[in-house]
Parts: sequence; C-alpha cells; structure tokens
Amino acid sequence: MRYSVTLAEAAGLAAVIALAGCGAPASPGGGGSAAATTSASSSDAASGTGSGTATATDSPASRTATPSATLPEGWKTFTTSDGKLAFDLPSEWTIKDPAGQTPQGGGVFVEIRNRAGKSMATLRTNMVVGAECMKKQPYGMYDSEPLPALKQSGSTPRFTFESRQDDTASDPARMTILAYGITSAPEPAGPTACPIAHFFTWPPSGAMFGGLYNPFDTTPGNPPNVDTPEAYMETREYKNIRAMITSLRPAA
Repeated sequence: MRYSVTLAEAAGLAAVIALAGCGAPASPGGGGSAAATTSASSSDAASGTGSGTATATDSPASRTATPSATLPEGWKTFTTSDGKLAFDLPSEWTIKDPAGQTPQGGGVFVEIRNRAGKSMATLRTNMVVGAECMKKQPYGMYDSEPLPALKQSGSTPRFTFESRQDDTASDPARMTILAYGITSAPEPAGPTACPIAHFFTWPPSGAMFGGLYNPFDTTPGNPPNVDTPEAYMETREYKNIRAMITSLRPAA
C-alpha cells in the first residue's frame, strides 16, 4: 500500500507535520500573487468572526476570478496566481500569498486566516508526496464528501474531517489529531487506518488544501466548550471552512 501519508500545515504556522510512521513531502510547492473578487456585501453571519475587510496580499488589481454560481452574500472568489484553481471564502478572511518561500519548480502556496488571525487552511500545489504506511491507528471519520470537480485520471478526491488516536502519547494535546482537507487516499475500512493523508492528485504531481482542528485553540466568538469534533462541526467557523474547501475547482 503506497500513497501519501503525511499531513502538512499545522494551523497558522504553515509547517509540515510528520505523523507517526510517515515521511514528509519531498517538494512542497510555492506560491505567487493572485486576486480575489468580492460579492455585493459582507456578512457577520457568513464569516462567524465579526465584521472586517479581507485583503489578498500582494494581489495585482489586473487579475479577477470567476465567482461560483452559488457564491454566498459577503463571500469572494480567489484564483491562484497560476490561473489553475479557484475557491470561495468569506470576505472577512484574509489570504497570505505567497505564504512561504517559493521553491524551484513553482506551484502555489497560500494561507487563509480568519479575522481573528487564526489559520483556517493552506493550499499548496506542485507537491511531490509519497510514503509507506508504517503504522495504523484508531480513527474517526466525521464528515466526507466527494469532489467531482477535482477528478483526475478516474480518481475523485474527497473532502474529509477525520481523526487519528495515538494511544502512546501522554500529552492530551497530542493524543488525538483532528484534521480537515481534501484527500485522494482510499477511504479507511475496519477499526484502524493509516495516518491522515490530506493530499490529492493534481497536475503535475499533487496538491493539498486543508488544516488542523485544535480543540485547545478556540476562536473568539465560537460557543464555549467546543472541544469535540461533533461540537465543532456545528460552529459557523467549521461550516465556512467546509464550504471554502469544497468550493475548490479548476479556474475558468
């Protein structure tokens, strides 16, 4: 069994996290500038984080993105600098583009933060990934949706929100890893699964769009005691993250 088994980008740090028994991406992608277009007005209800103005940093005004047909009021559409992918996000959320150093070989690397400055997700392309599944762990699958717009070579990736349990960890903050993102990995079966593999097939190699849920880091404005994945899924923050990630599509 060979496929990507490394989860990249800890929330807000844009760092690669190597899960137990797995290798790291061999060549993470870099980014460039891109632009966002905003719908008629912004909405606190849409963002779940209060009012504010979002900006796509280092974005030339000459580029525009094509909004999706179901763009919610108060949302905007962002197109990557290579013109290959687009996604929608709340107007109050900001985009750092690029989010880190651009390596040779190109690709894009952007980070999305909410109005409070918390990292919601990162998008990378032109990634070279692959590792052996060395150890399986108990897992939880809380949300899953196929994304046919990203289908490549007969494979349809999925958005997932899932967990892995490390029974050897003594620190409660490290016992459970919770993450959301797009994956092309096979859906787990049975009581255990390989570590989270939030990477999907995208030319010329692979890409990632997702992030981590840390129940110890609650965004201001969220309900108290949002410390379980089930409770988090009921928050406006998660619903906005889900809508943003599942809106990823080839740019027109």
